[in-house]
Amino acid sequence: MKFLSLVIDHSRATLSIMLLILIAGVGSRLSMPVELNPNVTLPVVMIMVRHDGISPEDGARLLVRPIEKELKTLDGLEEIKSTAQESVVVVTAEFEVANNIKETVAEVREAVNRAKAEFPTETKEPIVNELSPSPEPTIVITFSGDNVAERELYAAAKFFQRELEMLPDVLKANMSGHREEVVDVVVDPARLEHYGLRIDELIRAVSVNNLLIPAGELDTAQGRFGIKVPALLETAADIRALPVRNNAEGSITLGDVASVRRTFKDATGYSFINGKKAIAIEVRKRLNANLIKTVDASRATVERSRDQFSADMTIGYVFDASVMTNQMVSELQGNIVTAMCLVLILVVATLGVKSGLLVGFGIPFCLLGALIIINVMGQSFNFMVMFGLLLSLGMLIDGAIVVVEFANTQAAAGLSTREAYITAVKRMAIPVIASTGTTLAAFLPLLFWPGVSGEFMSYLPITVFSVLAWSLTYALIFAPTLGIVMARRRGKQKKLPEDHLSEESATTLFAPLLNAYLKVLRPVIKAPATTALVALALLVGIYGIYGKFNVGQEFFTPVESQYGMVGVRAQGNLSIDEQRNITFKVQNVVANVAGVSQVYGYSKGGGMVMYGTDISRDEISSFLVELHPRAERDRGSTEVFEEIRQRTSGMPGIYVGAEEMETGPPTGKSIQLQISSPNRQVMYKTTSRIKQWIADNIEGVRDLQDTLPLAGIQWEIDIDTARAAMLGVNVADVGNMVQMVTGGVMIGEFRPDDAEDEVEIRLRYPEQDRQLSSIDRLRVNTPNGAVPIGSFSQRVARPRVDAIQRFDMVETVFILANSEEGYLPDDQTKQIADWLQQQDFDPSINIIFRGANEEQAKAAAFLSTAFTLAMSVMLIMLVMQFNSFYQAGLILFSVVMSTAGVLLGLLIAQATFSTILTGVGIVALAGIVVNNNIVLIDTYNYVRRNDPLLSAADAVYSAAKSRFRPVMLTSITTIVGLLPLANGLSIDLVNRSYTVGGMVASWWQPLASAIVNGLIVSTLLTLLLTPAMLLIPEMLSKRLGFRVANHQFEDDGV
Repeated sequence: MKFLSLVIDHSRATLSIMLLILIAGVGSRLSMPVELNPNVTLPVVMIMVRHDGISPEDGARLLVRPIEKELKTLDGLEEIKSTAQESVVVVTAEFEVANNIKETVAEVREAVNRAKAEFPTETKEPIVNELSPSPEPTIVITFSGDNVAERELYAAAKFFQRELEMLPDVLKANMSGHREEVVDVVVDPARLEHYGLRIDELIRAVSVNNLLIPAGELDTAQGRFGIKVPALLETAADIRALPVRNNAEGSITLGDVASVRRTFKDATGYSFINGKKAIAIEVRKRLNANLIKTVDASRATVERSRDQFSADMTIGYVFDASVMTNQMVSELQGNIVTAMCLVLILVVATLGVKSGLLVGFGIPFCLLGALIIINVMGQSFNFMVMFGLLLSLGMLIDGAIVVVEFANTQAAAGLSTREAYITAVKRMAIPVIASTGTTLAAFLPLLFWPGVSGEFMSYLPITVFSVLAWSLTYALIFAPTLGIVMARRRGKQKKLPEDHLSEESATTLFAPLLNAYLKVLRPVIKAPATTALVALALLVGIYGIYGKFNVGQEFFTPVESQYGMVGVRAQGNLSIDEQRNITFKVQNVVANVAGVSQVYGYSKGGGMVMYGTDISRDEISSFLVELHPRAERDRGSTEVFEEIRQRTSGMPGIYVGAEEMETGPPTGKSIQLQISSPNRQVMYKTTSRIKQWIADNIEGVRDLQDTLPLAGIQWEIDIDTARAAMLGVNVADVGNMVQMVTGGVMIGEFRPDDAEDEVEIRLRYPEQDRQLSSIDRLRVNTPNGAVPIGSFSQRVARPRVDAIQRFDMVETVFILANSEEGYLPDDQTKQIADWLQQQDFDPSINIIFRGANEEQAKAAAFLSTAFTLAMSVMLIMLVMQFNSFYQAGLILFSVVMSTAGVLLGLLIAQATFSTILTGVGIVALAGIVVNNNIVLIDTYNYVRRNDPLLSAADAVYSAAKSRFRPVMLTSITTIVGLLPLANGLSIDLVNRSYTVGGMVASWWQPLASAIVNGLIVSTLLTLLLTPAMLLIPEMLSKRLGFRVANHQFEDDGV
């Protein structure tokens, strides 16, 4: 206690440190990046490789396999997912969460560089990027206008893209809905034949005249000069003027045999905002950037240069993440202030004004102190951090309550304020440290939760650790110092009648409750065995009834959201225009649903890259749907998206899926089956069979789909190689001629002054000659003249595979589905799993449940391990403190009681058991509920040691009576702080508003209700069952004639 005396003697320095901590805490809060969800570093790297015209089969064989082979050599690799489509392959490699993502990306780049040696020669440079942890952008900026030319929209979007990417907090700004620029060189076949020119001459004319040749340097008497021979193409006019052939009479230019114009490539996608065609920029912030500041800077950048473009152009903002983030952060901060006020009122009412304010001052001190630690660790101020603060709010004053309440008791007995607080700290330091330690021990395993879910949830224990570390410091150092200083201000040794009056009033207020408790306690002490049996029977009954009548289990509770995704599926060989028309029909329906604010749509592949496998092959477009804020809607997001599904269900030939934006750990669709096999045809048949069985037998399933390749045909030019060799035909020339009919042959690139990227120069036939039948009439140049393609080949229709999906180097197909309202995915997957076990599939088939089912199994396994580990650590700590296995076990038994309270609450509310939120609530309760038992049993031991003549029954009665108020108070403060959220109510005193069933309440209701229900039952049973259980060893000792579970008293007497 010398240290405490030193701190008290230098109270001014101590108070200065407190003030500094408060100021630093406020500064940390203002400087921290603000996020809605935690910054989760997704350990996934995406590799994209393009090769024009390559088929999915060839892409998988020539591009994917070399990459997979090299990736397998990397440490920490968990999964490889690959998709090969026409002209492009995408490989995603998932690594262990602990890996440094920057180093991982560098290693992947090296692996891809090694694989490049096996790529075909025309393959483009692979793109290797870290995959964004959240598919949604920070803000989407749209450019549209009925009277604005496409080139002007494109120019504006390009300008702002460059400006936005220069902002320090912007990671990237991706454009969508635009067409890339191209120089179209459209050949006139008649003129080509008239001049006797070959296609390869046109290609060579561009390639040899589009060079920058450094001719060296020359020393002269005037100095040293560099000499260059610039032959770069800079304008479309330069391309027209290129000489293709010349003789003594003159030269033939490219413009003589072809029309050259700078235009846009054929549309491969589209985007729109509220039904109007638009070009969009999706802005994504850097990992540690402040979301709100990034959005403000992006808006300011656009507004600053807005006048440079046409007034007819509409520049809009959609999916502004800062709006919902501001709203949610403000609401949850308001909930924290509400809880602080409720707790403060309760503490003042039960402890008195002076003591209540002394305890209450610990709330802002500990919360702001915790923000210093969180900020130093480089974490953001997000939902998980804020709930950690709210969860800790009731626990952080437990130690201060115990110390201040004991000091008041000592002061009332005649000690001076200084002596009273020093005695209180000396007497209560061990139980306060032990109770804080056990709480930390309960939360500690959550730090080691593996995977993305673990990183997402890790913010909670870190926040709780930070708060409780400061709460321990406050309870044992700062609160006693403040209490003594407050007493000094009224004069040394001076009585404070108004303070005593308030404390006496508070004691009187608590008296009826205490008297009622003591009336119940007396018969418990008289019949401890009966009480214990009744309590144990009650607990067994609760567990048994829950096992039989529980509602079920789910991975993560559905959450109210302001955003959602709508996917449009349609089968058939649809052109871009047909896809656009279908999409606009759906858009018109969605936009007219009550509650919908804005609709931003884009074609498949034209917008955000989604991580995962839950995208159907026949999806042609997606919408990002933004709803009005919850306060402006009379229905929740679940009802709004249900109406969207109902309204679009009758559209012929169109399948529309509508879901709220996923919150919590990313898992994808509710039901995901992965079917893998090296035998492609067997895998396809098995997949179709399983999907059909699910459709016929599983109730409550919607959006049932698979990732089987779409049915279709493709035309192959079957070349007779022997005949082609006799004619002197080069197969590469055949490919170039066919490309003249399709997208055109790329013959070069140039960079005009008004473009940032290089513009392709493509050579092709006129539109009227770009028909399927034109392929047969194409003529290929040979040394002996032009030869028709049909003379050495034939066009054959073959089944088309539009995509090949591989998982860990084996071809894979997925079956995907969502669950309807009122059905649990956990129950549905169990039904499917039972049926699958009864089937005799081909031995090569391997079936695995993925998505939420897989994550739920992992989470449940980890939480069981974490719970066991936490209990073990707590047991060791308690045995060290109490030197008794019986008392340590009795303290830990409160965890069983609290879990029974959680299950009883779920039964009464008919709520599902959320693996993540309810599971975390039970683990958190393990650290909270033991505190009451520690204080109660420690006081019982203290009474027994100081008065050996006192009977066990009297000691239990005395301990229970003296500790009733602090035990009740520490429990009630936690319960009151979380009670509104536990009942689905968000009360914001700062903004003077409340929301029923909003995002904040729906997010945290399962966790808050678990803690509230568990704490209520555990506290009641602790106050009754613990006294009874403390008497049982004494009762057994008398009957058996030797001591039972009382060795700690013997040791003290030695």
